[in-house]
Amino acid sequence: MQVPELHKRDQFGRVERVTIGAVNCARRVASGSALPFSGWIARRLLARERRALRELAGLEGIPREREGGTAEVLIRDWVEGVPLSRAGSLPADFFENLDLLVAAVHARGVCHNDLHKEANVLLGDDGFPWLIDFQLASVHASGDRAFDTRRREDLRHVEKHRRRYTRDGRGPSGVETRGAGAGIARSELARAWRRLGKPLYMAITRGVLRSRDGGDGQRHPTGPWPTWTPASGSRAPAPSPRSGLGATQSP
Repeated sequence: MQVPELHKRDQFGRVERVTIGAVNCARRVASGSALPFSGWIARRLLARERRALRELAGLEGIPREREGGTAEVLIRDWVEGVPLSRAGSLPADFFENLDLLVAAVHARGVCHNDLHKEANVLLGDDGFPWLIDFQLASVHASGDRAFDTRRREDLRHVEKHRRRYTRDGRGPSGVETRGAGAGIARSELARAWRRLGKPLYMAITRGVLRSRDGGDGQRHPTGPWPTWTPASGSRAPAPSPRSGLGATQSP
């Protein structure tokens, strides 16, 4: 294994790019910081990501977990691509394919719960969207009442990105600017987080701990905005969803 290349560091550990054999991998290491109980929280977040990746195993657009992990280390495929916020160009059907990918994730009973960050949405070198960073993801059983609320929040965040990238003439001519999350209002929990939780979180992580994670990685409101390229087409069909989840529910 070659010397790790630091990719991201925050209050709950770090993500490194490593080469194991001939395969590029991402290695997440859970570790503590000045934040009380941060070591315990870091291990819990890593366990959440591991569980989500295992539920999503085999789904195109989701990196696979690799062998060699521990309770403090998770190893997954490295996705060759760039975050949405740094993409210089986007396929005309990028957001349609992103809607399909998120729907396929939901069909496995998984909600990402952190899609408001553009950095968690990648444009892969294959021209398709990929999702990473499942630390906050939740896995739901059929009939779970929390599932629909969190599913709708995922869709709302994707729709927010779609609006930013296609409004005011930024989007490709003739391409639908409204997706699966159109018309979904922010939940009460999301409103409370925006008013109270997020300001405190930002003050701690950026002011006190000075996390080295680049913030949310959102593209600046003035751009530069990506150019649009021909549509990528569709991925191979996703495996059948778990009965009663995601795919059969409307926003």
